[in-house]
Amino acid sequence: MQRTKLLILVSLFTFFMVNLASAQVKDTVIKITDSSKVKLAKPLDTAARKPMTRKDSLKAKYVNPGKVAGRKAVFRSMLIPGWGQYYNIQLLSDGYGTRAGKSQVFQKLYTGGKIVAIYGGATALTLSLMDSRKNYKRFLAEAQYRESHPGLKSDLTQYTNQGILDGKSLYKRNSQIVYFSYGLLYAANIIDAYVAARLHFFNIDDNLSFKVMPSVIGSDTMYGFNATPALKLSLTF
Repeated sequence: MQRTKLLILVSLFTFFMVNLASAQVKDTVIKITDSSKVKLAKPLDTAARKPMTRKDSLKAKYVNPGKVAGRKAVFRSMLIPGWGQYYNIQLLSDGYGTRAGKSQVFQKLYTGGKIVAIYGGATALTLSLMDSRKNYKRFLAEAQYRESHPGLKSDLTQYTNQGILDGKSLYKRNSQIVYFSYGLLYAANIIDAYVAARLHFFNIDDNLSFKVMPSVIGSDTMYGFNATPALKLSLTF
């Protein structure tokens, strides 16, 4: 009898514990949701964002058209003298810069005259170089002949031996000066093209004005207020 009661108690206790455990366990079954009905608060950026490079950052910065035009003019002038000046004429014709729409006949003639001056100067230097080299070789040959044949003259009989040496040195120096002048002309061609290209984009319209008027500069000191007469310059652009 006692054994039967003990079995009943164990059965009730086991039933009670099973019910208690089932009440504490949550439903682990996950309901499958329809992904087509799910609304996202923010759209997903499927494209991977590329890091900003130095080139991209430079695009966002202001580009000075005067600097760009100046560099192009310098590059052209370095390749072919006068090409930078021709590029500046194209700037006038294409209507770029603050002087667009205005009459540029005189400016074009002036810039074209620079091209003529460049090649005219180069031609004059070339002729001078040819003459100097010719005379230098002539005096050099005479000096060598007189050195190998003392007391004899083959050419340039009107010159003494010292005169032959002086003439040879003179024409040699003239040739060196011509070579140096070539470099100056080449540099002037580049500088002129750059400056003209930069000035093309400067504001030189009729709105530029300045005004000069009398004024007073005041200063407070321990002895009181001092007023100094002065001139005031106002620039409007």
